[in-house]
Amino acid sequence: MTTGTAGNTALILIGFQHDYFDPSGILHGVVEESHRVSGTLENTISLIEAFKDSDMVMVSTPIVFSEFYEEIQNPIGILKTIRDVQAFKTGTPGAETIPEIKAYGDRIVELPGKKSFNAFSNTRLQSMLQEHGVTKVIFAGCVTSICVHASALQAFDLGYEVTMLSDCTSARTPIEQEFFCSDVFPLFSHVLTLEELMNGETAGSK
Repeated sequence: MTTGTAGNTALILIGFQHDYFDPSGILHGVVEESHRVSGTLENTISLIEAFKDSDMVMVSTPIVFSEFYEEIQNPIGILKTIRDVQAFKTGTPGAETIPEIKAYGDRIVELPGKKSFNAFSNTRLQSMLQEHGVTKVIFAGCVTSICVHASALQAFDLGYEVTMLSDCTSARTPIEQEFFCSDVFPLFSHVLTLEELMNGETAGSK
């Protein structure tokens, strides 16, 4: 992909918030090792830098809950953990987008409303992509096995061509990251490294 061919493509950023990416974040320890191994943040910033002057749509979909987590109707699994540890609560530093992403200002559109795993649920993401004529989506962020996976599956179901970047996403462990990138994501998407994307490769050309 080049800057001249990015006009029908959107970069969807998942979970770039303090509670995941800041060392003081409540859930930082959950994904810290995978962040480090894949270089998630550093590689994502490199991707943004490469395409910030192109026509690529860039959108962030943070997850933010109300003070008492009324949105969580069925508190099991990771959602129960989030509620119990008070992560991503509105008005707290942990819910804020990290400064590395905020530094791009309006170049990265932040869409509010995400209350669960799927970035298309309760947000304007689908209508925004349609407004910009997007047909291809690229995912970066965390957690690979949860919000990234759920959002990517929805994008596929909606008819988008999906690309997952293996070194711009983080799971709970490097083993989990490798499993999803090697065994799960290829079932419905292209799985590339940042370098492969920049070199214009696709899954079928490797």
